[in-house]
Amino acid sequence: MSAMTNTVAPLAMRDRELHDRKLVRYWLYVVLVVLFALVMVGGATRMTGSGLSITEWKPIHGVIPPLNQAQWQEEFEKYQQIPQYEQINKGMTLDEFKGIFWWEWVHRLLARGVGFLVAVPLVLFWLSGRLERGLKPRLAGLLVLGGLQGAVGWWMVASGLSERVSVSQYRLAVHLTFACVIIMAVTYIARGLATYTEAAASRGVQRFAGLMVLLVLFQIYLGALVAGLHAGLTYNTWPLMDGAVVPGDLFAIEPAWRNLFENPKTVQFIHRMFAYTVLVVAIWHALATSRALPGTTHARRAWVLAGLVLAQAAIGVATLLTQADMHWALLHQGFAMVVLIFATAHWRGTKGAYPLPTEVVVRS
Repeated sequence: MSAMTNTVAPLAMRDRELHDRKLVRYWLYVVLVVLFALVMVGGATRMTGSGLSITEWKPIHGVIPPLNQAQWQEEFEKYQQIPQYEQINKGMTLDEFKGIFWWEWVHRLLARGVGFLVAVPLVLFWLSGRLERGLKPRLAGLLVLGGLQGAVGWWMVASGLSERVSVSQYRLAVHLTFACVIIMAVTYIARGLATYTEAAASRGVQRFAGLMVLLVLFQIYLGALVAGLHAGLTYNTWPLMDGAVVPGDLFAIEPAWRNLFENPKTVQFIHRMFAYTVLVVAIWHALATSRALPGTTHARRAWVLAGLVLAQAAIGVATLLTQADMHWALLHQGFAMVVLIFATAHWRGTKGAYPLPTEVVVRS
Protein backbone atom coordinates (compact mmCIF):
# COMPACT_ATOMS: atom_id res chain seq x y z
CA MET A 1 0.00 0.00 0.00
CA SER A 2 2.87 2.30 0.86
CA ALA A 3 4.60 1.69 -2.49
CA MET A 4 1.36 2.43 -4.38
CA THR A 5 0.88 5.69 -2.43
CA ASN A 6 4.44 6.77 -3.17
CA THR A 7 3.85 6.15 -6.87
CA VAL A 8 0.45 7.83 -7.14
CA ALA A 9 1.58 11.04 -5.42
CA PRO A 10 4.33 11.82 -7.96
CA LEU A 11 1.99 10.88 -10.81
CA ALA A 12 -0.63 13.33 -9.55
CA MET A 13 2.03 16.02 -9.21
CA ARG A 14 3.26 15.31 -12.73
CA ASP A 15 -0.29 15.60 -14.12
CA ARG A 16 -0.71 18.94 -12.40
CA GLU A 17 2.62 20.19 -13.73
CA LEU A 18 1.64 19.20 -17.26
CA HIS A 19 -1.75 20.91 -16.84
CA ASP A 20 -0.09 24.09 -15.55
CA ARG A 21 2.34 24.02 -18.45
CA LYS A 22 -0.53 23.77 -20.90
CA LEU A 23 -2.24 26.82 -19.38
CA VAL A 24 0.96 28.86 -19.50
CA ARG A 25 1.67 27.72 -23.05
CA TYR A 26 -1.79 28.70 -24.29
CA TRP A 27 -1.42 32.10 -22.63
CA LEU A 28 1.91 32.62 -24.43
CA TYR A 29 0.30 31.64 -27.72
CA VAL A 30 -2.30 34.38 -27.21
CA VAL A 31 0.53 36.82 -26.49
CA LEU A 32 2.22 35.67 -29.69
CA VAL A 33 -0.91 36.33 -31.76
CA VAL A 34 -1.20 39.86 -30.36
CA LEU A 35 2.50 40.49 -30.99
CA PHE A 36 2.01 39.40 -34.59
CA ALA A 37 -0.91 41.83 -34.92
CA LEU A 38 1.23 44.56 -33.37
CA VAL A 39 3.97 44.05 -35.95
CA MET A 40 1.45 44.08 -38.78
CA VAL A 41 -0.19 47.30 -37.57
CA GLY A 42 3.29 48.76 -37.15
CA GLY A 43 4.04 47.90 -40.76
CA ALA A 44 0.81 49.52 -41.94
CA THR A 45 1.59 52.56 -39.81
CA ARG A 46 4.95 52.93 -41.52
CA MET A 47 3.60 52.39 -45.03
CA THR A 48 0.80 54.92 -44.59
CA GLY A 49 3.25 57.50 -43.26
CA SER A 50 1.41 57.61 -39.95
CA GLY A 51 4.24 56.95 -37.52
CA LEU A 52 4.97 60.61 -36.73
CA SER A 53 1.35 61.72 -36.33
CA ILE A 54 1.58 61.55 -32.52
CA THR A 55 4.46 63.77 -31.50
CA GLU A 56 4.52 63.05 -27.76
CA TRP A 57 5.13 59.95 -25.68
CA LYS A 58 2.46 59.59 -23.02
CA PRO A 59 2.59 55.99 -21.77
CA ILE A 60 -0.42 56.48 -19.47
CA HIS A 61 -2.47 59.44 -20.70
CA GLY A 62 -1.82 58.58 -24.33
CA VAL A 63 -4.31 55.73 -24.18
CA ILE A 64 -7.13 58.30 -24.42
CA PRO A 65 -7.47 59.75 -27.95
CA PRO A 66 -8.78 63.27 -28.65
CA LEU A 67 -12.41 63.41 -27.60
CA ASN A 68 -13.58 66.75 -29.01
CA GLN A 69 -12.80 69.24 -31.75
CA ALA A 70 -10.51 71.34 -29.56
CA GLN A 71 -8.39 68.33 -28.62
CA TRP A 72 -8.15 67.21 -32.23
CA GLN A 73 -7.05 70.68 -33.26
CA GLU A 74 -4.41 70.68 -30.54
CA GLU A 75 -2.96 67.37 -31.78
CA PHE A 76 -3.04 68.61 -35.35
CA GLU A 77 -1.18 71.80 -34.44
CA LYS A 78 1.57 69.76 -32.78
CA TYR A 79 1.93 67.70 -35.95
CA GLN A 80 2.10 70.87 -38.05
CA GLN A 81 5.28 71.86 -36.23
CA ILE A 82 7.38 68.90 -37.47
CA PRO A 83 9.28 68.68 -40.80
CA GLN A 84 7.08 65.89 -42.18
CA TYR A 85 4.08 68.19 -42.28
CA GLU A 86 6.01 71.16 -43.66
CA GLN A 87 7.78 69.23 -46.41
CA ILE A 88 5.33 66.45 -47.32
CA ASN A 89 1.84 66.99 -45.92
CA LYS A 90 1.50 70.79 -45.88
CA GLY A 91 -2.12 71.72 -46.50
CA MET A 92 -3.45 68.48 -45.02
CA THR A 93 -6.96 68.80 -43.61
CA LEU A 94 -7.94 67.82 -40.10
CA ASP A 95 -9.89 64.82 -41.41
CA GLU A 96 -6.82 63.66 -43.36
CA PHE A 97 -4.75 64.03 -40.20
CA LYS A 98 -7.22 61.86 -38.32
CA GLY A 99 -6.64 59.13 -40.91
CA ILE A 100 -2.93 58.86 -40.07
CA PHE A 101 -3.43 59.56 -36.35
CA TRP A 102 -5.61 56.48 -35.82
CA TRP A 103 -3.00 54.09 -37.27
CA GLU A 104 -0.35 55.27 -34.84
CA TRP A 105 -2.80 55.39 -31.93
CA VAL A 106 -3.93 51.78 -32.53
CA HIS A 107 -0.29 50.71 -32.80
CA ARG A 108 0.50 52.27 -29.43
CA LEU A 109 -2.71 50.92 -27.89
CA LEU A 110 -1.82 47.38 -28.96
CA ALA A 111 1.66 47.84 -27.49
CA ARG A 112 0.17 48.86 -24.18
CA GLY A 113 -2.29 45.99 -24.39
CA VAL A 114 0.49 43.47 -24.81
CA GLY A 115 2.07 44.81 -21.63
CA PHE A 116 -1.11 44.12 -19.67
CA LEU A 117 -1.59 40.77 -21.41
CA VAL A 118 1.81 39.70 -20.15
CA ALA A 119 1.81 41.36 -16.72
CA VAL A 120 -1.63 40.43 -15.36
CA PRO A 121 -1.61 36.67 -16.14
CA LEU A 122 2.03 36.51 -15.07
CA VAL A 123 1.13 37.81 -11.62
CA LEU A 124 -1.87 35.45 -11.38
CA PHE A 125 0.16 32.40 -12.46
CA TRP A 126 2.97 33.37 -10.10
CA LEU A 127 0.74 33.89 -7.05
CA SER A 128 -1.26 30.71 -7.71
CA GLY A 129 1.91 28.62 -7.77
CA ARG A 130 1.49 27.51 -11.39
CA LEU A 131 4.92 28.67 -12.51
CA GLU A 132 7.97 26.44 -12.24
CA ARG A 133 11.02 28.02 -10.68
CA GLY A 134 12.93 28.04 -13.96
CA LEU A 135 10.12 29.81 -15.78
CA LYS A 136 9.87 32.79 -13.45
CA PRO A 137 12.99 34.67 -14.58
CA ARG A 138 12.25 33.91 -18.22
CA LEU A 139 8.72 35.30 -18.05
CA ALA A 140 9.77 38.29 -15.96
CA GLY A 141 12.39 38.93 -18.62
CA LEU A 142 9.65 39.12 -21.25
CA LEU A 143 8.00 41.91 -19.28
CA VAL A 144 11.29 43.81 -19.08
CA LEU A 145 11.88 43.37 -22.82
CA GLY A 146 8.42 44.74 -23.52
CA GLY A 147 9.11 47.85 -21.46
CA LEU A 148 12.42 48.41 -23.23
CA GLN A 149 10.70 48.01 -26.59
CA GLY A 150 8.33 50.83 -25.71
CA ALA A 151 11.30 53.08 -25.02
CA VAL A 152 12.98 51.97 -28.26
CA GLY A 153 9.78 52.77 -30.15
CA TRP A 154 9.73 56.34 -28.85
CA TRP A 155 13.49 56.68 -29.52
CA MET A 156 12.70 55.73 -33.12
CA VAL A 157 9.80 58.18 -33.45
CA ALA A 158 11.87 61.00 -31.92
CA SER A 159 14.36 60.69 -34.78
CA GLY A 160 11.75 62.03 -37.20
CA LEU A 161 10.40 64.96 -35.20
CA SER A 162 13.07 67.64 -35.61
CA GLU A 163 15.13 67.41 -38.81
CA ARG A 164 13.96 64.36 -40.80
CA VAL A 165 10.65 63.75 -42.58
CA SER A 166 10.69 60.08 -41.59
CA VAL A 167 12.27 58.03 -38.84
CA SER A 168 15.90 56.95 -38.98
CA GLN A 169 16.39 53.64 -40.79
CA TYR A 170 18.93 52.72 -38.13
CA ARG A 171 16.37 53.12 -35.36
CA LEU A 172 13.58 51.49 -37.38
CA ALA A 173 15.78 48.43 -37.88
CA VAL A 174 16.55 48.27 -34.16
CA HIS A 175 12.86 48.64 -33.29
CA LEU A 176 11.74 45.83 -35.60
CA THR A 177 14.64 43.58 -34.65
CA PHE A 178 13.88 44.07 -30.96
CA ALA A 179 10.25 43.14 -31.64
CA CYS A 180 11.50 39.99 -33.36
CA VAL A 181 13.66 39.10 -30.36
CA ILE A 182 10.58 39.34 -28.13
CA ILE A 183 8.59 37.17 -30.55
CA MET A 184 11.43 34.64 -30.58
CA ALA A 185 11.57 34.60 -26.78
CA VAL A 186 7.81 34.01 -26.45
CA THR A 187 7.92 31.24 -29.05
CA TYR A 188 10.95 29.58 -27.49
CA ILE A 189 9.49 29.53 -23.99
CA ALA A 190 6.07 28.34 -25.19
CA ARG A 191 7.49 25.50 -27.28
CA GLY A 192 9.70 24.42 -24.41
CA LEU A 193 6.52 23.79 -22.42
CA ALA A 194 5.09 21.45 -25.06
CA THR A 195 5.14 17.66 -24.84
CA TYR A 196 7.34 15.96 -27.43
CA THR A 197 7.05 12.33 -28.47
CA GLU A 198 10.52 12.13 -30.01
CA ALA A 199 13.91 12.42 -28.39
CA ALA A 200 15.94 15.59 -28.77
CA ALA A 201 18.01 15.87 -31.93
CA SER A 202 21.78 15.63 -32.01
CA ARG A 203 23.87 18.65 -31.03
CA GLY A 204 24.79 19.25 -34.65
CA VAL A 205 21.16 19.45 -35.75
CA GLN A 206 20.34 21.70 -32.80
CA ARG A 207 23.14 24.11 -33.68
CA PHE A 208 22.14 24.16 -37.34
CA ALA A 209 18.52 24.91 -36.38
CA GLY A 210 19.74 27.73 -34.14
CA LEU A 211 21.81 29.11 -37.01
CA MET A 212 18.68 29.22 -39.16
CA VAL A 213 16.97 31.40 -36.56
CA LEU A 214 19.88 33.85 -36.57
CA LEU A 215 19.95 34.00 -40.37
CA VAL A 216 16.20 34.71 -40.56
CA LEU A 217 16.53 37.39 -37.87
CA PHE A 218 19.39 39.10 -39.69
CA GLN A 219 17.47 39.03 -42.97
CA ILE A 220 14.55 40.76 -41.23
CA TYR A 221 16.99 43.38 -39.95
CA LEU A 222 18.19 43.97 -43.52
CA GLY A 223 14.57 44.21 -44.65
CA ALA A 224 13.97 46.90 -42.04
CA LEU A 225 16.85 48.92 -43.49
CA VAL A 226 15.27 48.55 -46.94
CA ALA A 227 11.95 49.76 -45.56
CA GLY A 228 13.52 52.66 -43.70
CA LEU A 229 15.26 53.89 -46.86
CA HIS A 230 12.23 53.18 -49.08
CA ALA A 231 14.69 51.16 -51.13
CA GLY A 232 11.97 48.82 -52.38
CA LEU A 233 10.54 51.63 -54.52
CA THR A 234 13.57 51.57 -56.82
CA TYR A 235 15.30 48.96 -59.01
CA ASN A 236 12.07 46.99 -59.35
CA THR A 237 13.36 44.27 -61.65
CA TRP A 238 14.29 40.67 -60.99
CA PRO A 239 16.52 38.65 -61.23
CA LEU A 240 18.75 41.47 -62.54
CA MET A 241 19.15 44.67 -60.58
CA ASP A 242 19.74 47.84 -62.56
CA GLY A 243 20.39 45.62 -65.57
CA ALA A 244 23.14 43.56 -63.97
CA VAL A 245 23.71 40.69 -61.55
CA VAL A 246 25.98 42.97 -59.52
CA PRO A 247 24.99 46.59 -60.20
CA GLY A 248 27.41 49.48 -60.15
CA ASP A 249 27.71 52.37 -57.69
CA LEU A 250 27.26 50.15 -54.66
CA PHE A 251 29.88 52.19 -52.80
CA ALA A 252 29.16 55.69 -54.04
CA ILE A 253 29.00 57.20 -50.56
CA GLU A 254 32.10 58.01 -48.50
CA PRO A 255 33.17 56.51 -46.19
CA ALA A 256 32.39 53.13 -47.76
CA TRP A 257 30.74 51.58 -44.69
CA ARG A 258 27.87 54.09 -44.85
CA ASN A 259 26.68 52.48 -48.08
CA LEU A 260 25.73 49.38 -46.07
CA PHE A 261 23.16 51.43 -44.16
CA GLU A 262 22.43 54.59 -46.16
CA ASN A 263 22.71 53.76 -49.86
CA PRO A 264 19.29 52.40 -50.99
CA LYS A 265 20.86 50.54 -53.89
CA THR A 266 23.47 48.82 -51.74
CA VAL A 267 21.01 47.97 -48.97
CA GLN A 268 18.54 46.44 -51.42
CA PHE A 269 21.32 44.45 -53.13
CA ILE A 270 22.53 43.03 -49.81
CA HIS A 271 18.96 42.15 -48.84
CA ARG A 272 18.54 40.28 -52.13
CA MET A 273 21.83 38.39 -51.86
CA PHE A 274 21.26 37.42 -48.26
CA ALA A 275 17.79 36.12 -49.15
CA TYR A 276 19.42 33.69 -51.58
CA THR A 277 21.88 32.72 -48.83
CA VAL A 278 19.11 31.99 -46.32
CA LEU A 279 17.27 29.87 -48.90
CA VAL A 280 20.37 27.81 -49.75
CA VAL A 281 21.21 27.26 -46.10
CA ALA A 282 17.60 26.29 -45.31
CA ILE A 283 17.67 23.61 -48.02
CA TRP A 284 21.09 22.46 -46.80
CA HIS A 285 19.70 22.22 -43.26
CA ALA A 286 16.74 20.15 -44.45
CA LEU A 287 19.01 17.76 -46.38
CA ALA A 288 21.46 17.44 -43.48
CA THR A 289 18.69 16.80 -40.95
CA SER A 290 17.07 14.20 -43.21
CA ARG A 291 20.38 12.38 -43.51
CA ALA A 292 21.09 12.53 -39.78
CA LEU A 293 17.54 11.80 -38.57
CA PRO A 294 15.56 10.26 -41.45
CA GLY A 295 11.81 9.97 -41.00
CA THR A 296 11.72 12.06 -37.83
CA THR A 297 9.64 15.08 -36.94
CA HIS A 298 12.87 17.08 -36.82
CA ALA A 299 13.52 16.30 -40.50
CA ARG A 300 9.94 17.06 -41.52
CA ARG A 301 10.04 20.40 -39.72
CA ALA A 302 13.32 21.26 -41.45
CA TRP A 303 11.69 20.72 -44.84
CA VAL A 304 8.66 22.79 -43.86
CA LEU A 305 11.04 25.58 -42.84
CA ALA A 306 12.80 25.37 -46.20
CA GLY A 307 9.41 25.59 -47.93
CA LEU A 308 8.45 28.65 -45.88
CA VAL A 309 11.73 30.37 -46.75
CA LEU A 310 11.14 29.64 -50.45
CA ALA A 311 7.60 31.04 -50.23
CA GLN A 312 8.91 34.16 -48.47
CA ALA A 313 11.49 34.65 -51.22
CA ALA A 314 8.71 34.48 -53.82
CA ILE A 315 6.63 37.01 -51.88
CA GLY A 316 9.71 39.25 -51.70
CA VAL A 317 10.10 39.15 -55.48
CA ALA A 318 6.41 39.97 -55.93
CA THR A 319 6.75 42.88 -53.50
CA LEU A 320 9.70 44.19 -55.47
CA LEU A 321 8.01 43.86 -58.86
CA THR A 322 4.89 45.68 -57.61
CA GLN A 323 7.06 48.55 -56.32
CA ALA A 324 6.29 47.69 -52.71
CA ASP A 325 2.52 47.71 -53.10
CA MET A 326 1.13 48.01 -49.59
CA HIS A 327 -0.70 44.67 -49.65
CA TRP A 328 2.33 42.76 -50.92
CA ALA A 329 4.66 44.60 -48.57
CA LEU A 330 2.48 43.79 -45.56
CA LEU A 331 2.26 40.16 -46.66
CA HIS A 332 6.06 40.11 -46.98
CA GLN A 333 6.49 41.49 -43.47
CA GLY A 334 3.85 39.22 -41.96
CA PHE A 335 5.22 36.10 -43.62
CA ALA A 336 8.69 37.01 -42.36
CA MET A 337 7.25 36.76 -38.85
CA VAL A 338 5.75 33.37 -39.71
CA VAL A 339 9.14 32.13 -40.90
CA LEU A 340 10.84 33.47 -37.76
CA ILE A 341 8.26 31.90 -35.44
CA PHE A 342 8.47 28.53 -37.18
CA ALA A 343 12.27 28.62 -37.24
CA THR A 344 12.34 29.33 -33.50
CA ALA A 345 9.77 26.61 -32.78
CA HIS A 346 11.79 24.17 -34.88
CA TRP A 347 14.97 25.07 -32.99
CA ARG A 348 13.24 24.59 -29.63
CA GLY A 349 11.76 21.33 -30.90
CA THR A 350 15.20 19.91 -31.66
CA LYS A 351 16.06 20.41 -27.99
CA GLY A 352 12.94 18.76 -26.58
CA ALA A 353 10.80 20.04 -23.73
CA TYR A 354 12.00 21.62 -20.51
CA PRO A 355 12.51 18.88 -17.89
CA LEU A 356 9.63 18.60 -15.44
CA PRO A 357 10.38 19.49 -11.81
CA THR A 358 9.03 16.13 -10.71
CA GLU A 359 10.64 12.89 -11.81
CA VAL A 360 8.23 9.98 -11.55
CA VAL A 361 9.69 6.84 -10.09
CA VAL A 362 7.49 3.80 -10.61
CA ARG A 363 7.96 1.13 -8.00
CA SER A 364 6.83 -2.44 -8.41
